[in-house]
Amino acid sequence: MSHPLGNPPSKIIAVHLNFRSRAAERGRAPAHPSYFLKPPSSLSGSREAIVRPRGCRLMGFEGEIALVIGARAQHVQPQDGWSHVRWVTAANDAGVYDLRHADRGSNLRSKGADGFTPLGPRLLDATTLDPAALRLRTWVNGELVQDDTTDTLLFPFGDLIADLSRLVTLEPGDVILTGTPAGASVVEPGDTVEVEVDDGSQSTGRLRNPIATAEHDLEPWGAQPRVDPGEEALAHGSPHTPVPLLDDVLADGLRSVAVATLSAQMRRRGLPHMSVDGAHPVTAGTRMVGVAHTLRYLPLREDLFDRHGTGMNAQKRAIEELRPGHVLVMDARRDASAGTLGDILALRAQQRGAAGVVTDGGLRDSATVAALGLPVFHGGAHPSVLGRRHVPWDTGVPVACGGALVQPGDLMVGDDDGVVVVPPDIAAELVADCREQERQEEFITERVRAGASIDGLYPLGPAWRQQYRTWCMKNDIHNGSKTEGDSA
Repeated sequence: MSHPLGNPPSKIIAVHLNFRSRAAERGRAPAHPSYFLKPPSSLSGSREAIVRPRGCRLMGFEGEIALVIGARAQHVQPQDGWSHVRWVTAANDAGVYDLRHADRGSNLRSKGADGFTPLGPRLLDATTLDPAALRLRTWVNGELVQDDTTDTLLFPFGDLIADLSRLVTLEPGDVILTGTPAGASVVEPGDTVEVEVDDGSQSTGRLRNPIATAEHDLEPWGAQPRVDPGEEALAHGSPHTPVPLLDDVLADGLRSVAVATLSAQMRRRGLPHMSVDGAHPVTAGTRMVGVAHTLRYLPLREDLFDRHGTGMNAQKRAIEELRPGHVLVMDARRDASAGTLGDILALRAQQRGAAGVVTDGGLRDSATVAALGLPVFHGGAHPSVLGRRHVPWDTGVPVACGGALVQPGDLMVGDDDGVVVVPPDIAAELVADCREQERQEEFITERVRAGASIDGLYPLGPAWRQQYRTWCMKNDIHNGSKTEGDSA
């Protein structure tokens, strides 16, 4: 694939989050920049197609300003960083959200495919530009969707180069993608994305790339495309029309049935280990339904705690990553002899819109947490801070909470009986079967109260089926609804 750089760079470094507008859209503003690498083989030029792999449907575009290093940079001061830039051009940091799960954090397959980093069409001489006075615009099918300026950056370009050069030598030709503003979203095959960078007097011209579909299926070996509601919301990006993490109808359905009933129905489906054992609500009468966002603690090692347990550690990052509808699920190895959550972090989780918190570890400040009204399920109250037993290690990974395997994106449902993990793909049918089970149990309860023996009645046997149908019809007529029958 052709691109304006000629020889391929030794590396392409992309900034996760840098424009203030994008930070507001994402609901978080990092204290320091973070990065990921894109392979040089992902480079392409203007007018070349960006090909969406078959099986993927969330093809994302991100208009960005690309810096091309001209002079070797090692241990550079922030005020000197810009002097190491030779060229500036437009870029599209393209990717498919359907494969983000495959290389969580590194984005290798989701953003590193061939042709996923188009640059151009023209290179602007950095010595003629004010790095704080550049404008970035992106169009989709001729409609302006991104428009921002570099005076709103969280991390100026010189700071990025200085930060990277502390540890990574930047070589001539290396490319830095400096982050995208608000408005990045999803495009479909047949769409065209255009990106332009200018300073009011000179321009890169429009980097123009059509979106196409791959001509062959994605090979069956390796991770396959997968989308959950959280990824879909991130892909679409707009704070004004957010895609909810969980459909309201499904959430209401899960909220309407008992955790014990859900547990029984999953057991019938060969899933007997879906309960978070030992987790009980901080407040009686609590109901919780949400989408799992995970945090893993490892056993305390004093020599590693300063590195992993202080500052903006994984525990605090997990809180700041929460979106409305998330349930923070903490894996503390069922060790409740130290706190994994206290009142301040619980308050922050509530402010972030969390639907609840589940931990198989200890809870500090339990009375204050209970007063917040945030659904919290825990392994036991304990006054100690987490550093007595735990090191916060990572987020967004599969965890074992209370003996249950929880993946990011799983559904978490809790009530006074505890918490269960519900696979999203069977949630709707579980709700229907749970309602039928609970209806049968209501009928059985009435019969037992009337003095009937439980022999053949509980569970509902053939001898009682006709009476159950008649009871359903009478109740439905009384309530003005249609009989569901005995589908269980």
